[in-house]
Amino acid sequence: MFFLAAFDPLVALIAILTILVIIVSYFLKKMKQPFIVGYILIGIILGQIDIIQDSETIHQLGELGIILLMFFIGMEISLPDLVSKWKVAVLGTLAQVGFSILLVLGMGYLFDWNISRSIILGFVISLSSSAIVIKLLSDKGILDSKVGQNVLSILLTQDIIIVPLLIITSFLGGDKPELSSMILMIVGGLFITSILAYIYFKREIKLPFSKGLEKDHELQVFVAILSCFGCALLTSLFGLSAALGAFIGGMIMHAGKSTEWIHDVLHSLRVIFVAFFFIGIGLQLDFSFIWANLSEILFMLVLVYVTNHIINSGILKLFGNSWREAIIGGSLLGQIGELSFLISLSALNFGILQDYGYKFTISLISMTMIISPFWVGLTELLLSKNDRAPHH
Repeated sequence: MFFLAAFDPLVALIAILTILVIIVSYFLKKMKQPFIVGYILIGIILGQIDIIQDSETIHQLGELGIILLMFFIGMEISLPDLVSKWKVAVLGTLAQVGFSILLVLGMGYLFDWNISRSIILGFVISLSSSAIVIKLLSDKGILDSKVGQNVLSILLTQDIIIVPLLIITSFLGGDKPELSSMILMIVGGLFITSILAYIYFKREIKLPFSKGLEKDHELQVFVAILSCFGCALLTSLFGLSAALGAFIGGMIMHAGKSTEWIHDVLHSLRVIFVAFFFIGIGLQLDFSFIWANLSEILFMLVLVYVTNHIINSGILKLFGNSWREAIIGGSLLGQIGELSFLISLSALNFGILQDYGYKFTISLISMTMIISPFWVGLTELLLSKNDRAPHH
């Protein structure tokens, strides 16, 4: 790619990314596959031709995409409706984490892993991808369906539970958080709870700036960005997830009936930055490592999908979904999520995972994300064939 040397590297990167997105997305649309797969494939292509000099920038832009995505999720959530589904959300998430840890502890016993590593891997495989699942739900038009709402409530609870999982990870690594940081996180948690309680009981709130923004598009842009990233910054100051803060900000906008103009203003930004997130996943894949450990990775890949699918289908069926809805919901939650990257990185930094374990985990997470749309499609195909088959 020597001919790019004469150009501004950022301009060249944006131009190449745009061309690749258009070409790959065109073919994926013909094959009726979601754009997520295309973004990951673009990351893989860019990683192989080695034109990205600073992949860290891509990952940072991707993190902005997750914050924007969580903000948009919050804007689509009615808190009273979410609270009414607390059983499937809380009990379902706890059951998923518990079963996953027990499964990996059993594997760890067979493969002689230490208990800390087994618990961490249990955490990793128990979390699904909000970014992928919500995109698939939206593409299929079932975000507002019963199973869509139940799956969404589980995903949101997983996003919240990441905080205690990271604290446990630090304890397993021998790093006890300082009392001051623990108190700060508790205060942050209480502050968020008070905001949610206010929204829940008021049902609808009046935002001070909404009336004056009706016709000022330029000001709308900055107020919308402040609503998202301001709330993300606030939770970060308490030592909590920035994505969680963005989600709370979205819920405030929903309660303030301000979602329509914010959606119009920020939708394009969300598309761009979420694309960066998935491109970053493709960039992380080390194919020489995957090839060298192919049999072990494929074994874990099948194991993760089968167990996650069965566990989540059982949970959704238990909480009032039909078998068809539960099986589709289980397939949607089959992959490992983006928050598992965070747990893996923390475990590496604390010495719980070594370089091999970290690369193995990153490869596994990325591959489950790539496979996810195909797994859901295969599940739907098998269910539709079963529906058409004559029943005696």
